[in-house]
Amino acid sequence: MKTTAQRKKVLVTGASGLLGAAAAEKFLSAGWEVVGVSRGKPELPSGPHIQVLSVDLRDKEAARAALEPLTDITHIAYAAIHEKPELVAGWSSKDQIETNNVMLRNVVEPIVRAASNFQHISILQGTKVYGVHLHPIPIPARERDALKDHENFFFDHENYVREMGARHGFNYTALRPQLVTGATPGALNVLPAIGVYAAIRRAKGEPFSFPGGPSFVWEAADANLVADVMVWAAQSPQAVNEAFNITNGDVFEWRSLWPALGETLGVQTGPDMPLSVAAYLEENADVWNQIVTEYDLRSPNLRELVGQGDQHADFAFAYGAPEGPRAFVSTIKLRQAGFTKTIDTEDAFRSALQSLIDRKLLPPAEKKASRQAAVRSVMATP
Repeated sequence: MKTTAQRKKVLVTGASGLLGAAAAEKFLSAGWEVVGVSRGKPELPSGPHIQVLSVDLRDKEAARAALEPLTDITHIAYAAIHEKPELVAGWSSKDQIETNNVMLRNVVEPIVRAASNFQHISILQGTKVYGVHLHPIPIPARERDALKDHENFFFDHENYVREMGARHGFNYTALRPQLVTGATPGALNVLPAIGVYAAIRRAKGEPFSFPGGPSFVWEAADANLVADVMVWAAQSPQAVNEAFNITNGDVFEWRSLWPALGETLGVQTGPDMPLSVAAYLEENADVWNQIVTEYDLRSPNLRELVGQGDQHADFAFAYGAPEGPRAFVSTIKLRQAGFTKTIDTEDAFRSALQSLIDRKLLPPAEKKASRQAAVRSVMATP
């Protein structure tokens, strides 16, 4: 086993994404040196800056040139992902699978060649490892229930790091969070899409109606909680060459949370109105542009803010589906291994939305008209 005397230095791939940004912050706060890899510039919600390498991980030579000089990397938090424009259809696409496999190889191989004290990599999976997007899964799904009955780069990634680790002397941990949400724009995060949907509904005088399909109970995983697991896994003997499910620790139903989300976003809820969030945002892009101007938001590009979160919201809300996903995972293994942190899902959703508001990526909860009326009232007070 390699020594651990050298200072811990982690390479975070996908550092501008939902989980990558959270991982960078959590490793920094734990006293690690952090190097990020991202095609875009990470905006960490709490503000710290990190060294960032702008690399397209699909380009083998570019990745080699950027990563081979990093001879002191001890850990990798692998949070990079490539998704197809048609999100759900892309999950079964062979070229999407191969692209993600290439990206992982283009990170690991230069580091293995160059970093003499490389010790551990965390990879991210999810409930698609159980086939949730294709068929019913065991309830609750345990880590041993992953069925290789479909093509999925999650399987390929785990096989690859297991084989490379055995050959080169490093360990791995595979993390399987449920629906991941947080305060970072873009990617598959449904919360910015919900925030934009709410703002447009308010601007048009429409109620914040739940746009999904049948009711169902689900679980989520806050990005900060997943990042805490990544920091724990990087240094815990109980995490060596293991896979762990991750959830916030509770369950939720969208309609039950909808009023709390509406309160945070400053919109009135209304009766259900099934519609595609992705289609609604596209049809009302001009309304969003007006909102950006009115509130002087830092969100000039709707697609950069929402990413594919609007498509993911349609899936997460079971829009147009006969039933919602039956996806519950057991987190007993993680807790018995020693990681016991939890977070209330409502609190996690509201905190992330408030962060987006505070950073002027979403409009404030209080309407301008209300603020102006309050100012007039104060001025008129003798």
